Amino acid sequence: MKYAYFPGCVSQGGAPELHTATKLICQKLGIEIQEISGWTCCGAGVMQEKNQLFSDTLNARTFAKAEQAGLPILTICSTCQGVMGQANLRMKRDPEYLAQINSYLAEEGLEYKGTAEPKHLLWILIEDYGLDNLLAQVTRPLSGLRVAPFYGCYIVRPTEALDIEEHPERQTSLETLIEKVGATLVDFAGKTRCCGFPILTINEKNSVAMVAKHTAEVKELGADAMVTPCPLCHLNLDGYQPKASKQLNRSINLPILHLPQLIGLALGFSHQEMGLQKHIIDTKPLQLKIGAGS
Repeated sequence: MKYAYFPGCVSQGGAPELHTATKLICQKLGIEIQEISGWTCCGAGVMQEKNQLFSDTLNARTFAKAEQAGLPILTICSTCQGVMGQANLRMKRDPEYLAQINSYLAEEGLEYKGTAEPKHLLWILIEDYGLDNLLAQVTRPLSGLRVAPFYGCYIVRPTEALDIEEHPERQTSLETLIEKVGATLVDFAGKTRCCGFPILTINEKNSVAMVAKHTAEVKELGADAMVTPCPLCHLNLDGYQPKASKQLNRSINLPILHLPQLIGLALGFSHQEMGLQKHIIDTKPLQLKIGAGS
């Protein structure tokens, strides 16, 4: 199995442990990833809102490079998955729009033919790699660990751009993986709501309140950790949890795991290899519970 790897901005900056964990688990599972040369930001946020054509052109450029390599695209960012999926849908539906974008790509000798299908690692593990194959590689079942899922916004909607109708199992894919690696699922209603990151710079108080609501709720339900396939959700839920605790006037202390870290721990990697020491919220209680502590 080989994929054109789109790491996304956060895993190359704000959360480099995600990039490292991804490379390690892919190597262990025999999933070959070839980083797309010269990839650029997917345009999430202000860029997409202010200049959709520019944002879509950036994504078409990435898609064209993957087409040239003859490889499907693997992404580890839910936000990138959502933005790229929506851009891809617009281009495939409107040949004139795609032609306009290709006129800009032509300056670099590129052309997007409309065959790319960006796919999150979460879906690849279930749909392409297979749960039975994954289970065969598990050397440290996460039994005794209670884990809550947190999808965030971009990997569950809009459903049309994410092929949810064709793949309804994607709506419960995170729960499926949590249980497959031996952990106990702690389900909660807020798992598909916003983490608060998009409004962080314009309304920090409300953003932090959202962090407090999600993390405190699953803590009360007895969760030992929360796992997310979105690095932006991780940055907010982990990085702003101390402020959330102060705002809530109570301790929360809920470790937040990147999806590849959860998988990596089950595959037998150490907490250092998975970069758990780089998190804001202390992960030592979690490490000790599964026998991965020092």
